[in-house]
Amino acid sequence: MSKFYKRCPWVGRSQLEIDYHDKEWGVPCYDDQKLFEFIVLESAEAGLSWKLILNKREGYRKAFSNFDFNKVANYSEQDIKELLENTGIVRHRQKIESAVNNAKCFQNIITNHGSFSRYIWSFTGTPVHNTREFKDIPTKTILSDTITKSLKQRGFRFFGTQICYSFLQAIGIVNDHTVECFRYKELTS
Repeated sequence: MSKFYKRCPWVGRSQLEIDYHDKEWGVPCYDDQKLFEFIVLESAEAGLSWKLILNKREGYRKAFSNFDFNKVANYSEQDIKELLENTGIVRHRQKIESAVNNAKCFQNIITNHGSFSRYIWSFTGTPVHNTREFKDIPTKTILSDTITKSLKQRGFRFFGTQICYSFLQAIGIVNDHTVECFRYKELTS
C-alpha cells in the first residue's frame, strides 16, 4: 500500500503494523484456527503493546503449534514449563495457562455449536460498522461485556471485556476503522 493512504491513528511506522492494519484488522474472520490465534494473541497483549505481540507472532505460532487448538488443549505441565522459558513469546504464567485452558473451552464450544465461528458470530450475525473518530473508540462495550460473560460461563480465563473488545475489532465483528481511514470504506462496501 502507498504511504499516502490515510490510516487509523494507532498504526505505527513498522511494516508489520501497516500490513496488519491494511490486510487483517477488522476483516471478518470465520476460520476457527484463526479465531483461536486472536484469542491467544489478544490475551497475551493485556498490559502490553500490540506492536510487541506482532513482533512475537511468529514465536507464538511455533510455541502454540500454529494455533492448533486441539494440540494446545493437550499441553501438559511440562509444555507450560517449556513455554515459560521460551523467549519468543511473553513468558507470563497466567497468560500461558489461560491459552491452554481456553483451548479446551474452545473445543467445548465447537462441540456444542458446530464451530467457534458460529458461536461468536451469533452475537451480531453481521459486522457492526461504527462511524467514529479515533478519540471516540471505546475500550469495551455492552457487546464485549455480554460475550465476555458468556465465555467466562464456558470456563474462559484471562479474557476480560477489554481483551474481548480488541478481539472483536481484530476479527471484524466490530469495524472500528476510523471514518477517514481507507480501510473503513473498503470494509463497509
